[in-house]
Amino acid sequence: MKGNNVLPNVHLRKDWQLRVKTWFDQPGAKKRRRLNRIKKAALIAPRPIDGLLRPVVRGPTLKYNTKLRAGRGFTLEELKAAGIRRKEARSIGISVDHRRRNRSVESLESNKARLQEYQSRLIVFPKKAGKPKAGDSIDASALASTKQLKGPILPITQPTPTLVHVKSIGDNKTDAFLRLRRARADKHFKGVREAKAKVKEEEEKAKQGK
Repeated sequence: MKGNNVLPNVHLRKDWQLRVKTWFDQPGAKKRRRLNRIKKAALIAPRPIDGLLRPVVRGPTLKYNTKLRAGRGFTLEELKAAGIRRKEARSIGISVDHRRRNRSVESLESNKARLQEYQSRLIVFPKKAGKPKAGDSIDASALASTKQLKGPILPITQPTPTLVHVKSIGDNKTDAFLRLRRARADKHFKGVREAKAKVKEEEEKAKQGK
């Protein structure tokens, strides 16, 4: 060996085969998840697979508030406007969030219309066949032909943005950028130009005096 160097001590016997993570169970896990979904759907039938009805809300911050998404639950004001009691809402598949507040009339009206549309399509099965209570569906043919909803409940559609054209007042041929630059330059050199004009005026007066 030459020089005052570190002695070679490469430790390669780390049994890496025992620490390798494998995913050989991926096909089996996929099948298990699928069977669990089928089992859950059969367990909650004839209720929708998607779960509870969610309100339409806007995301926070300037980045996300232009898009609509599903919220946690309907406010107590929205339920009251639609004529639904708070405890009744959960029993007919409507989510409730007592903490959320309506900051605008637009959100209140849109979710009220959403609840009313849901109520118009809702079919409530009686607990005991042949003994319906108030609010239960009476039509036997509708109860017999009802199928479990597999997709989203009242899917949320994004509103199409509307473009508003504003007619400009004045000459359209002039460049706005150049006008702004010129106005900025005029403001910046105002004092210098006034001083030059004053000196020139004094020189002219001096010439006329001679």
